[in-house]
Amino acid sequence: MRKTLIALMLAAALPTVAMAMPEGPGPMGEPSGHMMGGPGHGGEHGPRGKGGPFSQLDLSKEQREQVRKLMGDQWHARKDLVKKYLDKLPAADQKAMQDEIAADKQKTQADIRAVLKPDQQKKYDEIVKKQAERRAEWKEFQAWKAQQAQKAQ
Repeated sequence: MRKTLIALMLAAALPTVAMAMPEGPGPMGEPSGHMMGGPGHGGEHGPRGKGGPFSQLDLSKEQREQVRKLMGDQWHARKDLVKKYLDKLPAADQKAMQDEIAADKQKTQADIRAVLKPDQQKKYDEIVKKQAERRAEWKEFQAWKAQQAQKAQ
Protein backbone atom coordinates (compact mmCIF):
# COMPACT_ATOMS: atom_id res chain seq x y z
CA MET A 1 0.00 0.00 0.00
CA ARG A 2 2.73 2.45 1.00
CA LYS A 3 4.75 1.63 -2.12
CA THR A 4 1.72 2.27 -4.31
CA LEU A 5 1.01 5.56 -2.56
CA ILE A 6 4.58 6.74 -3.05
CA ALA A 7 4.58 5.72 -6.71
CA LEU A 8 1.31 7.60 -7.21
CA MET A 9 2.72 10.69 -5.47
CA LEU A 10 5.77 10.59 -7.69
CA ALA A 11 3.74 10.03 -10.84
CA ALA A 12 1.36 12.88 -9.96
CA ALA A 13 4.12 15.31 -9.02
CA LEU A 14 6.39 15.06 -12.04
CA PRO A 15 3.94 16.16 -14.77
CA THR A 16 2.80 19.07 -12.61
CA VAL A 17 6.34 20.36 -12.28
CA ALA A 18 6.99 19.79 -15.97
CA MET A 19 3.92 21.78 -17.02
CA ALA A 20 4.68 24.68 -14.71
CA MET A 21 8.26 25.38 -15.78
CA PRO A 22 8.62 28.61 -17.77
CA GLU A 23 10.49 28.73 -21.03
CA GLY A 24 13.55 30.85 -21.70
CA PRO A 25 17.27 30.59 -21.08
CA GLY A 26 18.57 28.40 -18.29
CA PRO A 27 20.37 29.71 -15.21
CA MET A 28 23.71 29.91 -17.03
CA GLY A 29 22.24 31.64 -20.09
CA GLU A 30 22.13 28.43 -22.11
CA PRO A 31 18.98 27.57 -24.05
CA SER A 32 16.57 25.57 -21.96
CA GLY A 33 15.66 23.15 -24.76
CA HIS A 34 17.71 20.33 -23.24
CA MET A 35 16.75 16.73 -24.04
CA MET A 36 16.45 15.27 -20.55
CA GLY A 37 14.13 17.59 -18.60
CA GLY A 38 14.35 18.83 -15.03
CA PRO A 39 14.28 22.39 -13.70
CA GLY A 40 15.28 24.90 -16.34
CA HIS A 41 14.96 22.39 -19.14
CA GLY A 42 12.24 21.93 -21.69
CA GLY A 43 12.21 25.06 -23.83
CA GLU A 44 10.58 24.15 -27.10
CA HIS A 45 10.23 20.47 -26.21
CA GLY A 46 7.15 18.88 -24.75
CA PRO A 47 4.27 20.55 -22.94
CA ARG A 48 6.41 23.44 -21.69
CA GLY A 49 7.03 24.78 -25.18
CA LYS A 50 5.31 27.75 -26.77
CA GLY A 51 1.89 26.84 -25.38
CA GLY A 52 2.99 26.57 -21.75
CA PRO A 53 1.11 28.20 -18.90
CA PHE A 54 3.54 31.11 -18.53
CA SER A 55 3.91 31.92 -22.23
CA GLN A 56 0.67 33.90 -22.22
CA LEU A 57 1.77 36.18 -19.37
CA ASP A 58 4.46 38.10 -21.30
CA LEU A 59 6.88 37.85 -18.37
CA SER A 60 10.00 40.00 -18.22
CA LYS A 61 13.40 38.30 -18.00
CA GLU A 62 13.51 39.01 -14.25
CA GLN A 63 10.03 37.58 -13.73
CA ARG A 64 10.95 34.44 -15.72
CA GLU A 65 14.06 34.01 -13.56
CA GLN A 66 12.05 34.46 -10.35
CA VAL A 67 9.36 32.01 -11.47
CA ARG A 68 12.04 29.54 -12.61
CA LYS A 69 13.72 29.78 -9.18
CA LEU A 70 10.40 29.28 -7.37
CA MET A 71 9.54 26.28 -9.52
CA GLY A 72 13.04 24.85 -9.03
CA ASP A 73 12.71 25.27 -5.26
CA GLN A 74 9.34 23.51 -5.39
CA TRP A 75 10.83 20.69 -7.47
CA HIS A 76 13.69 20.19 -5.01
CA ALA A 77 11.36 20.31 -2.00
CA ARG A 78 9.07 17.73 -3.60
CA LYS A 79 12.05 15.54 -4.46
CA ASP A 80 13.25 15.72 -0.82
CA LEU A 81 9.76 14.86 0.42
CA VAL A 82 9.53 11.81 -1.85
CA LYS A 83 13.03 10.73 -0.75
CA LYS A 84 11.98 11.04 2.90
CA TYR A 85 9.19 8.53 2.37
CA LEU A 86 11.21 6.28 0.06
CA ASP A 87 13.88 5.99 2.76
CA LYS A 88 11.25 4.45 5.03
CA LEU A 89 10.68 1.55 2.62
CA PRO A 90 12.47 -1.75 3.19
CA ALA A 91 15.80 -2.03 1.34
CA ALA A 92 14.41 -4.68 -1.04
CA ASP A 93 11.53 -2.40 -2.08
CA GLN A 94 13.91 0.56 -2.52
CA LYS A 95 16.18 -1.55 -4.75
CA ALA A 96 13.22 -2.86 -6.76
CA MET A 97 11.93 0.66 -7.30
CA GLN A 98 15.37 1.95 -8.31
CA ASP A 99 15.75 -0.93 -10.77
CA GLU A 100 12.30 -0.27 -12.22
CA ILE A 101 13.06 3.45 -12.62
CA ALA A 102 16.41 2.67 -14.27
CA ALA A 103 14.80 0.20 -16.69
CA ASP A 104 12.07 2.70 -17.54
CA LYS A 105 14.68 5.41 -18.14
CA GLN A 106 16.67 3.12 -20.46
CA LYS A 107 13.52 2.19 -22.39
CA THR A 108 12.55 5.85 -22.78
CA GLN A 109 16.05 6.74 -23.97
CA ALA A 110 15.93 3.91 -26.51
CA ASP A 111 12.46 5.04 -27.68
CA ILE A 112 13.68 8.64 -28.05
CA ARG A 113 16.76 7.47 -29.93
CA ALA A 114 14.59 5.42 -32.32
CA VAL A 115 12.67 8.58 -33.29
CA LEU A 116 15.85 10.51 -34.14
CA LYS A 117 17.76 10.66 -37.41
CA PRO A 118 21.31 9.18 -37.42
CA ASP A 119 23.03 12.56 -36.96
CA GLN A 120 20.60 13.41 -34.15
CA GLN A 121 21.24 10.02 -32.55
CA LYS A 122 24.95 10.76 -32.45
CA LYS A 123 24.36 14.12 -30.76
CA TYR A 124 21.83 12.55 -28.38
CA ASP A 125 24.35 9.84 -27.41
CA GLU A 126 26.90 12.57 -26.65
CA ILE A 127 24.38 14.42 -24.48
CA VAL A 128 23.47 11.26 -22.55
CA LYS A 129 27.17 10.46 -22.05
CA LYS A 130 27.92 13.97 -20.77
CA GLN A 131 25.00 13.78 -18.37
CA ALA A 132 26.23 10.45 -17.01
CA GLU A 133 29.68 11.96 -16.50
CA ARG A 134 28.21 14.96 -14.70
CA ARG A 135 26.14 12.70 -12.43
CA ALA A 136 29.25 10.65 -11.60
CA GLU A 137 31.20 13.84 -10.82
CA TRP A 138 28.35 15.08 -8.64
CA LYS A 139 28.27 11.78 -6.70
CA GLU A 140 32.04 12.03 -6.17
CA PHE A 141 31.65 15.59 -4.94
CA GLN A 142 28.83 14.63 -2.57
CA ALA A 143 30.94 11.77 -1.16
CA TRP A 144 33.91 14.12 -0.71
CA LYS A 145 31.67 16.72 0.93
CA ALA A 146 30.27 14.14 3.37
CA GLN A 147 33.80 12.99 4.15
CA GLN A 148 34.90 16.56 4.87
CA ALA A 149 31.92 17.06 7.17
CA GLN A 150 32.87 13.92 9.12
CA LYS A 151 36.46 15.11 9.47
CA ALA A 152 35.26 18.46 10.80
CA GLN A 153 33.31 16.78 13.62
